[in-house]
Amino acid sequence: MTPHDYSYIFAIGTFFALLDAYNNGANDVANSWATSVSSRSISYRQAMILGTIFETLGAITVGARTAETIKNGIIPLTAFHDNAGVQMLAFTCALAAASSWVMWCTRHSAHVSSTYSLVSAVAGVGVATVGAANVQWGWNGGKGLGAIFAGLFMAPAIAGGFGATIFMLIKLTVHMRKNPVPWAVWTSPFFFLIAGTICTLSIVYKGSPNLGLNKKSPEYVVAVTLGTGAGVCLLSAIFFVPFVHAKTIKKDVGVKWWMFVYGPLLFKRPVVAVADRANVPNYAVVQEDEPEQLPTTATRSPAESVGDDENLKGAEIGDAPNAPHALPASHEKSLAAAEVAPPLTYKELNALSDRRLHEKLLKNRGPIGWAMRWLRDNPMGPGQIYELQNLKMLFKRFPAQVTVALLYGAHYDIHAAQTGISGTPEGARMARVYAHAEKYPNEVEHTYSFVQVLTACTASFAHGANDIGNSVGPWAVIYSAWSTGKATTASASVPVWQLAVLALTISFGLLTYGYNIMKVMGNKITYHSPSRGSSMEMGAAITVLVFSQYSLPVSTSMCITGATVGVGLCNGTLKAVNFQRVGLLALSWILTIPIAGTLAGVLMGLFLNAPHFA
Repeated sequence: MTPHDYSYIFAIGTFFALLDAYNNGANDVANSWATSVSSRSISYRQAMILGTIFETLGAITVGARTAETIKNGIIPLTAFHDNAGVQMLAFTCALAAASSWVMWCTRHSAHVSSTYSLVSAVAGVGVATVGAANVQWGWNGGKGLGAIFAGLFMAPAIAGGFGATIFMLIKLTVHMRKNPVPWAVWTSPFFFLIAGTICTLSIVYKGSPNLGLNKKSPEYVVAVTLGTGAGVCLLSAIFFVPFVHAKTIKKDVGVKWWMFVYGPLLFKRPVVAVADRANVPNYAVVQEDEPEQLPTTATRSPAESVGDDENLKGAEIGDAPNAPHALPASHEKSLAAAEVAPPLTYKELNALSDRRLHEKLLKNRGPIGWAMRWLRDNPMGPGQIYELQNLKMLFKRFPAQVTVALLYGAHYDIHAAQTGISGTPEGARMARVYAHAEKYPNEVEHTYSFVQVLTACTASFAHGANDIGNSVGPWAVIYSAWSTGKATTASASVPVWQLAVLALTISFGLLTYGYNIMKVMGNKITYHSPSRGSSMEMGAAITVLVFSQYSLPVSTSMCITGATVGVGLCNGTLKAVNFQRVGLLALSWILTIPIAGTLAGVLMGLFLNAPHFA
């Protein structure tokens, strides 16, 4: 093989590498940020901005510069017999299978691990290439399939234990006090110390293989981590405590966000105006000032009941005028003669919920509002899409369709989707889950929202530095084989431009499609708040550190899910956790292994053994 003999394979492999990175952002990263968004510590837009910044920084600055040729030692080095073309084909098939499966799951709001998907796909490729007997099914020094899949159930359980322990520490120290607000303020440096130490360890052991900090002596690591944690604790005591004291204890509405620079001077600052309650956000999952939930029944005349199914078809983006609507006021006199329709169906309730969001977007003055109004005012005509007038209209609607696709997620109501729609079984289920979770004062939760921002940003940095290898590893091998014409036997150099491209692609996935996963995570499992959310993220981070010490690969997303369940159980009852959602998550994790592996194996077997002319 000479360089560029198989350029078409490189092109196909590049496409699926980008798709895999996109799915990583839309699925894995969205799940990681779902905790912070669900807790209302940050908004979805802030999560997209911070996620983009820290994922990219982690990948480019301290991301891995080498990619293992055989992912986690699953396939023996002799599998490809120095055939660069077969090696390119193998990793292209693995990327195609893994990215296609994760994309399908993301489309249907099913959270799966992109790491396990790719690992399973590589195993399937190995079976098709060298046979099942030559695939490393066992432990293999922590790099075989046995070690990888051992974390499938161990990691969530351990993360649940760590998350529950941290939250119970907060609960006993602060939440169970008669006057918890002062306790939250004065003990906050201690929790900043814990968060700072855990975050530093995350960067040292999981997020910075290129810096080699994990190879330093134990004394050096202890000094760096404790020193950083103590520094964060000291800074919080000097600047954060006086600031949050003025806001939550003094209830001084004159305190602005930038006044934290005053430090201890805020203790002596005269109170400008005292409010009845502290000027802090409302962290309740279900906001008290939200409009009433959608009705479960509707009064419709027989004429209006006819054709409802057709109207519901118009509840897509940009077709709000065709959505079902309530009777106009002019018809109130005829209500006595109207028939009372049966309760609205699940499909109707969802359509009404979407219509309410679309009506809000139609009033937006920004690009999304323009695009929604343009689609509304320029509907597709009758007949199939290939009709001439529809082809012209499709071209006319294209800019608005692209705008909606790019910006719809940024305006999506994540919390409304997580709480469920009133009148549906899901809405009733979430109401029962939330009823068994104790609600804590906003002043207390406000303190831990800052801790959670710190843990979330660090987790995103470590994810960008470490998990980008899922996509860049196979792509780097394909690029190396394509550019040199030789099979890569040990490791392939990863150019910075590949890290940058995939990091931006991961961020793009979070920006445009992350809402589809985020809406079924977080509050969909249990009630969230900043004190709970920060405990979940720290519990997940500790678990990843423990597994990393024993060289056991683990999914960060699975850890945060397990920590979420563990913290939810701290409410003292199983009813505080939506185990139906947890069961669906576990099922999707398990199905990933055979499906991704089979898809990759079938593709590799077909292409590798396809008949051809001599």
